[in-house]
Amino acid sequence: MELCHWWRHIVVFLLNAWIPSCFAQTTPPARTSPTPTPQTAEGPETLKFRLSGFPRKHNEGRIEVFYKGEWGTICDDDFSLANAHVLCRQLGFVSATGWAHSAKYGKGTGKIWLDNVQCSGSERSVSVCKSRGWGNSDCTHDEDAGVICKDERLPGYVDSNVIEVDENKVEEVRLRPVFTLATKRMPVTEGMVEVKNKDGWAQICDNGWTPKNSRVVCGMMGFPHEKKVNKNFYKLYAERQKNHFLVHSVACLGTEVHLAACPLEFNYGNATESCPGGMPAVVSCVPGPLYAQSSAMRKKLKSASTIRLKGGAQFGEGRVEVLKGSEWGTICDDRWNLLSASVVCRELGFGSAKEALTGARMGQGLGPIHMNEVQCAGHERSLWNCRYKNITAEDCKHTEDASVRCNVPYMGYEKTVRILGGRTRYEGRVEVLHTETNGTLRWGLICGEGWGTEEAMVVCRQLGLGYANHGLQETWYWDSSNVTDMVMSGVKCTGDEMSLSHCQHHRTVSCQKAAARFSAGVICSETASDLVLNAPLVQQTTYIEDRPLHMLYCAAEEDCLSKTAAKANWPYGHRRLLRFSSQIHNIGRADFRPKAGRHSWVWHACHGHYHSMDIFTHYDLMTANGTKVAEGHKASFCLEDSDCDEGVSKRYECANFGEQGITVGCWDLYRHDIDCQWIDITDVKPGNYILQVVINPNYEVAESDFTNNAMKCNCKYDGHRIWVHNCHIGDAFSEEAEKKFEKYPGQLNNQIS
Repeated sequence: MELCHWWRHIVVFLLNAWIPSCFAQTTPPARTSPTPTPQTAEGPETLKFRLSGFPRKHNEGRIEVFYKGEWGTICDDDFSLANAHVLCRQLGFVSATGWAHSAKYGKGTGKIWLDNVQCSGSERSVSVCKSRGWGNSDCTHDEDAGVICKDERLPGYVDSNVIEVDENKVEEVRLRPVFTLATKRMPVTEGMVEVKNKDGWAQICDNGWTPKNSRVVCGMMGFPHEKKVNKNFYKLYAERQKNHFLVHSVACLGTEVHLAACPLEFNYGNATESCPGGMPAVVSCVPGPLYAQSSAMRKKLKSASTIRLKGGAQFGEGRVEVLKGSEWGTICDDRWNLLSASVVCRELGFGSAKEALTGARMGQGLGPIHMNEVQCAGHERSLWNCRYKNITAEDCKHTEDASVRCNVPYMGYEKTVRILGGRTRYEGRVEVLHTETNGTLRWGLICGEGWGTEEAMVVCRQLGLGYANHGLQETWYWDSSNVTDMVMSGVKCTGDEMSLSHCQHHRTVSCQKAAARFSAGVICSETASDLVLNAPLVQQTTYIEDRPLHMLYCAAEEDCLSKTAAKANWPYGHRRLLRFSSQIHNIGRADFRPKAGRHSWVWHACHGHYHSMDIFTHYDLMTANGTKVAEGHKASFCLEDSDCDEGVSKRYECANFGEQGITVGCWDLYRHDIDCQWIDITDVKPGNYILQVVINPNYEVAESDFTNNAMKCNCKYDGHRIWVHNCHIGDAFSEEAEKKFEKYPGQLNNQIS
């Protein structure tokens, strides 16, 4: 070390340039501050930077600065994306994609070196940004800032930028089962706690081990609770093994999301003899309902019915929604952190939280925002037991909806399927691991017949690749491996399955087009659109019109009238139409685009426009028991941005054969007075009905959430007038409220025009 120190001073003296420290990552030479750095008795002060904390990837974490011989943190007061850009560049990344507040990656230690940092984003070093000065801060480590850097290196950056980790820091933890049967069963719920140590695994001494420690470990493994374990067998097993104890004391509070956040004492002496009178720590966890191995256990462990996750691609992630009264609503992200997120995750039957996401990262919700400034201690059994504020209209908008990513049990499902042949890892031909009758395993193709979006959703989820963009029935344009045999056919999924093996399929392969070119394929995406209908507008605009037949020739040509219209005395008489406006919002995180390209859009001369989707929306009138009495459908006359939220620009316009779609934050309006924006109710008798509108009914285009595509209203028709009331998105109310749906009182709406 002294040799390194001596050489550094020689080079600084000769070249007046910065050279990286031997033992810590630092700012790259080309990106030091153009202004003189502070001088010390030993020479120019060298700033060094690193990412720390948990849980995180290599390009994100708590930002730490080495100044005057000591590592410290930066306070999140006045922190901005511009600050993050400067710091990420100093870490050797091209830019920042985000930043984190309130010690998201855990609390640091030592000094808080900088506070109220204000960079423009173009600075070469954080040292030239405005701040209160080095070491001048009124913050605590609860306010430590973090950065998320774009995973792309600066050109010519030679330092590996591997995050510095104390060799005694716990980064990876596992449960190692020792029962023969348990080693083959997923998920692993019980075993010896082991921590990654250099190239192997080491044990933790169980002296002083508490249920609070077990709770933290179970949370990391994806389980909501711990339970007592019979240690006798493990003691016999441990006595026959050569144990390597890395940690001899753990003192968790039980609210931590990672073992590394607990006070730990490491062994520095003879590690094999450092657990006198003890044995390796053993933990047993209770799985959540989704992961219980028997249906009886699943029923017993049924998770909370007053909280849910929406819009996530994986199990255990999504926008947090809570039930208040009979209506579902979201949570504002003010003060949202890992402690509160962990309460949500455990309440839903998962482990502790991996991430507490802000800014509607899982899409925007609808309806009310029920909670604001939620502050949990971490041990609460329900989010409603935490401190929170009621919301006011001025406090929050849905752009601030909170979401979570929970730790979930490892199931190994990704090992039984793969996609190959695509241009990126997000697309390709689907191959599944198939067990032959003789017990041997080999890779095989899936028959493309009947393959669609729901099946693709399962594959993308299984591989951790996000949402399904397309499910493809032909993949001749993708080269694959030498696998050519079809081993699965007739696959039918609901879209909610954890694995393709949980979907229905033929017992024996039956495929009319058995050539490899007709095998199933997928295109996955990290983001997806999410369409939802403006329910109050339907209620406000519904009315009946008796329209003369001579004005309905184009509508008849496009099959927008009921079948009895063909027997009418054209052009005399009329059809009775139930009319309303449809305003369809995209509240997701990707633009909604038609599946078909412009080359295959169909021109309809009568109305003078293209259809980019044959059936964009279904309109149905049903009895209370679900029997359909009248129906309508809407092709995509034109998908465009009629209007947008403040600050969002329109991108799609149909005029002049333009691109069709709906931008995130925009909506498409089909007014009540355009053709086919109706249900033909000429043959409907007076009575009580349900009006249902379903967007994208055939799942032609990928969405992050299909459960909010249906809207329902109560309808009362007396043969002359129509009453429409209680219009709402299909999953906006509680199950109990839905059961009483048809009994709600109505109100007079509009008469026949």
